Amino acid sequence: MIQKEVAVKSTVGLHARPATFFIQKANEYKSSVWVERDERRINAKSLLGLLSLGIQNGMNITILADGPDEKEAVEVLAEMVATENFEG
Repeated sequence: MIQKEVAVKSTVGLHARPATFFIQKANEYKSSVWVERDERRINAKSLLGLLSLGIQNGMNITILADGPDEKEAVEVLAEMVATENFEG
């Protein structure tokens, strides 16, 4: 298992459209992927789960993955949320 903490830079956080693109990217990986915030861990491939975290600009989240492509999954997803103008 690999994990990385990242600050969310998207001006709208991970809501609606950016969340959908994040989930689509997470679904490209065979690994299990999770997002943690304030000791709550959700499946990163679940829209309702991701939206339930209420992730906004400036918050720190941890992205975790376990599986054959875990390193790439964490790196790519962390880079997405750390992009200031991430809109998908």
